[in-house]
Amino acid sequence: MISGQTSNKKIKRRNKMDNKDLLKRVKEDNVKFLSLQFTDVMGAVKSVDMPIRHLEDVLKDGAWFDGSSVEGFARIQESDMRLKIDPETYAVLPWSATDSKRARVFCDIYTPGGDPFDGDPRGALKRILKKIADRGWKLNIGPEPEFFLFKASDGNGVHPVPHDTGGYFDFSSFDEAVVVRTALMEALDAMGLDVEVGHHEVALGQHEIDFRYADALKAADNVLTLKYTVKAIAAQHGLTASFMPKPVYGINGSGMHCHQSLFDIKSGNNLFFDAKDEAHLSPLAYSFIAGQLEHARALAGVVAPTVNSYKRLVPGYEAPVYIGWAQQNRSALIRIPRYTEGRDKAVRAELRFPDPSSNPYLAFTVMLAAALDGIDKNMKAPKALNNINLYHLDKAERTKLGVTELPGSLAESLKELEKNEVLKSALGEYLFEAYLRAKWEEWDEFRLRVTDYEITKYLETA
Repeated sequence: MISGQTSNKKIKRRNKMDNKDLLKRVKEDNVKFLSLQFTDVMGAVKSVDMPIRHLEDVLKDGAWFDGSSVEGFARIQESDMRLKIDPETYAVLPWSATDSKRARVFCDIYTPGGDPFDGDPRGALKRILKKIADRGWKLNIGPEPEFFLFKASDGNGVHPVPHDTGGYFDFSSFDEAVVVRTALMEALDAMGLDVEVGHHEVALGQHEIDFRYADALKAADNVLTLKYTVKAIAAQHGLTASFMPKPVYGINGSGMHCHQSLFDIKSGNNLFFDAKDEAHLSPLAYSFIAGQLEHARALAGVVAPTVNSYKRLVPGYEAPVYIGWAQQNRSALIRIPRYTEGRDKAVRAELRFPDPSSNPYLAFTVMLAAALDGIDKNMKAPKALNNINLYHLDKAERTKLGVTELPGSLAESLKELEKNEVLKSALGEYLFEAYLRAKWEEWDEFRLRVTDYEITKYLETA
């Protein structure tokens, strides 16, 4: 990442809009339809679409929908749910037709009684952010979701074919990958993401588009915006965009490294920075890091949430496997990027094992909960693993250093998550149980499935 935390560009901040402003904007933009968006517990974007003529009524009374049909939401007898629009998330969808222009807003979910719904992933993040706001803090996150562009299927199977043959930061004055990536950046910029750079990643067909860091809620909204925008623009070019962590065997997978820092709301100072410390980290930053390391194995169940996630988290492909932190060392779970003199606000902790298949609202919620546990208990970070390539150490050497490892499967991570009271409290019992139920069902579905590998390996030899 070329960090947004060090950019001199003018920041595109969250729009300061209220209901009156929203009504004015949709008229000025000649919007015909509005998509009311939210996510299910798995992170899939759901949408209730309406003609713009109903907007004033929805702003007043909300929009009702059947929650029993959404993964992780409500039992059939509790099906009625209400969406309340967040006007500050308004954006026109740049790929919509001019004569039927559409815009989107993100929504918060409420019960019929008017209370915030316990199963709303966005609501869970807002709850924990309110806790640190009461302390005078805000969490900034700069996520880096990677993705692949694949050629469209010819109908003869689902095995993906990379769209190009480029490598890490490869340049070409004109090729299909550059054209598509440029179109993606233009669309994302039009939707309010402060796009900084786009580049080819290590693997064939793999790309990354970096946008400026933001407060955690805005950052989570931005991740969802990026994902469905990339998919929509790719489809216009006859391509399939995938945020699957490991879509192709034998090459690098896609991560979503998250650059994190706590800021003082009143002063605007970076609470991670300490000029006197060798690593330029404050005691609060060290405890933040310690908390995330302490809870890393349980965090995996949310930030690396699929069966496929654990095919990315293996040695040899630049993905973290071992639990530790270091300055600049990319084999560590948490990396502290190089400090540049005078850029105190750029001091941050990069958490490297989240991937883009995660629900960003849930991922950021548990990441912050783990960090806060470290801060509140004044945890001490272990010794930094600088100048040590963890992939080159054997188990005995890692044990001597006190370095443990991430779970090796979704099932292993879910077992860790089940017994973690800190993360359970952050998500709330309702959302926690709904998430675990959905993920164990996913594991069982995978466990019972006969794969191509098994047929090739055992059909004739067993």
